[in-house]
Amino acid sequence: MKSSLIAKLQHLSDRLEEVTALLSSPDITSNLDEYRRLTREHAELTPVVETYQHYIQAQADLHTAEEMAEDPDLKDFAAEEIDQARNRMLELSLTLQKQLLPKDEDDDKNIFIEVRAGTGGDEAALFAGDLMRMYTRYAERMGWQVEVVSASESDLGGYKEIIVRIAGQGVYSQLKFESGGHRVQRVPTTESQGRIHTSACTVAVMPEADEVSEVELNASDLRIDTFRASGAGGQHINKTDSAVRITHLPTGLVVECQDGRSQHANKAQALRVLASRLYEQKKHAAHAKEAAERKSLIGSGDRSERIRTYNYPQGRVTDHRINLTLHKLDFIMDGDLAELTSALIAEHQAQQLAQLSENN
Repeated sequence: MKSSLIAKLQHLSDRLEEVTALLSSPDITSNLDEYRRLTREHAELTPVVETYQHYIQAQADLHTAEEMAEDPDLKDFAAEEIDQARNRMLELSLTLQKQLLPKDEDDDKNIFIEVRAGTGGDEAALFAGDLMRMYTRYAERMGWQVEVVSASESDLGGYKEIIVRIAGQGVYSQLKFESGGHRVQRVPTTESQGRIHTSACTVAVMPEADEVSEVELNASDLRIDTFRASGAGGQHINKTDSAVRITHLPTGLVVECQDGRSQHANKAQALRVLASRLYEQKKHAAHAKEAAERKSLIGSGDRSERIRTYNYPQGRVTDHRINLTLHKLDFIMDGDLAELTSALIAEHQAQQLAQLSENN
C-alpha cells in the first residue's frame, strides 16, 4: 500500500479518536447541530478505521510469519501463514481503496422515480406498470417507503407516465443507475398470432432536492394552474380543482400532481418534484464536461440511452452497459434487483479506482 494512503488512513484513525472524545464530552448535547454532525462523521469514519486496523493486524501477522520461516522446522507452516497474510492484506487494501473513493453527495437522499411509456403504445404502458411494480417491490424488500406522486393511466392498464417518491436509507445510491431506456420483448396479451413485440419505456431517477440550499425557486419563474383531477381517487377528486400544474418558465419544465387530497398538498408535492428535476439538470450539466472527457460504461443516465432489455420468451434480463445477462426475469420483475444493482455499483467503483490510478 502506498505511503500516501497509509498517511491518510492514519490521519482518519487519529480523527476518529478526536470525534469519539468530543462525543463523550458532557456538554456536547447542548449543541444538537454539532452533535448530529459529529455523529455522522463518527459513523462514516468507523468502518474505514476498522478495516485499517485489520490491515495493520494482517501486516503484523505477515511479519511474525516471516520471522517464523527462519526456523527450518516451521518453514512449511510459515509459508502457508505468509500466503494467507499477503492475500488478506491485498483484500483489505482493495476494500480500503473502495471505502476512500469520493462519495456521491446524493447517495443518502430519497428519490423521485419517473417511468414513462415510450414506443409501443398500450404495450409500452403495460410495461411501464410492470417496471414501477418492480421498483415498488424492491423498495418493500429494502424497507423503504413508496408514495405515488402523479399517475396517468392508460386505457388498457399500466401507465402513460407515473412518478413515485421512494424514501429510505441509501435509496439514490442503489437506484441511481436505473435512469435510461428500458426495452421489453414479449408477446402482448392483445396479440392473436403470438408474435413477439418490442416496446420501450424511459426511467428517470432524481435525488430529492433540498429546496432551501440546492435549488432556488423564484415565484416569478413559475406559472401555477389548477384543474379538476381525473382518474381513480373517490368522489371528492372530481368535485374541486385540486390538481396542480406548475410550469417553470425559464426551462419549460412542467409538473402535474393530482393524487393528493387537497390543492395545497398537490402544490407542495409538485414543487418538490420540480425542485428535484431542476437539481438533476444542474447536476447533469456540472458533470457534462467530465463525461465528455471520460465516457463512463455505466452511462450518462440520459433517457434516450438504452440500458436494459427484458426478454420474456427467453426469461432473461440483459444490462447492456456491463454486458450482464441474468436468466431470472420473473424474480427481477418481482423486485429482486440486488444482483443487478450490486453489479452496477461494483462496475462504477472499478471505474473510479481505474481513474484514480491514472491520476496518481
